[in-house]
Amino acid sequence: MSQNKRPKPTKDKSFGTGKGHIPPWKKKAMTSRTDPDDGPFYIYGLHTVEAAFANPARTRHKLVISQNALRRLEERGVRPDVPVELQSPRAIDKLLPKDAVHQGAALYVDPLPHYGAEELQGGKLVLALDQVTDPHNVGAILRSAVALSADAVVTTRRHAPEEGPVLAKTASGALDMIRHVRVPNMARFVKEMREQGYQAIALDSEGPAALENTEFSEKTLLVLGSEGKGVRQGVREACDTLARLDMPGEIKSLNVSNAAVLSLYVARMQMGLS
Repeated sequence: MSQNKRPKPTKDKSFGTGKGHIPPWKKKAMTSRTDPDDGPFYIYGLHTVEAAFANPARTRHKLVISQNALRRLEERGVRPDVPVELQSPRAIDKLLPKDAVHQGAALYVDPLPHYGAEELQGGKLVLALDQVTDPHNVGAILRSAVALSADAVVTTRRHAPEEGPVLAKTASGALDMIRHVRVPNMARFVKEMREQGYQAIALDSEGPAALENTEFSEKTLLVLGSEGKGVRQGVREACDTLARLDMPGEIKSLNVSNAAVLSLYVARMQMGLS
């Protein structure tokens, strides 16, 4: 298809996969395992769809979109390389969860390949989430991690949200812009990262020092836990140190997604990352 031609609207349901320059870590991901039980699903929203088209590791099947949304995507430089089905916003509503804010765009995709911990080599700042289960929180954290140039977000395979429409929408495209690693055992993962030279810091309200007063190494792994339980004991014990976030106001605790933003920002400042 010419780069200057509008994609021809079609109801053809044949499959297609995007092409483009593939960064090394995404090339590795394309050969990684995916769960055979995970079927295709719709992701939606203009930012989310745009990011999926920019990710060579994402297998894309069909774009269902309104005429206005297609024009807006084209204005952003997106040239769909899959069958395009023009539909009204109301028709798109029927494809998606109730009250989904789709902005007239829904893309039928496969789940992303699973990245392995070995693909974190070379990263300086990694964020790990110990059994954070709310997809809205994890999606917001993925978005913040991209904004603050973290190298990866790590979650547990169990007691963490699967990739799906809600996670993708909340992440607002970040799911296709950052390495998302899922590990079977967080404590073991922390130990392996320490063996690779990472300093592992667990956020804990009872930590002996404030995060901004903690000494950082050149490679840092920040570990955050769920709002109810925090970082589990075995994971805390696997870390080098505990640190707390000191809040000046009357409310001392934060939502985990807000704590992640502050932690990443402090880490970048302390590590001297531009």
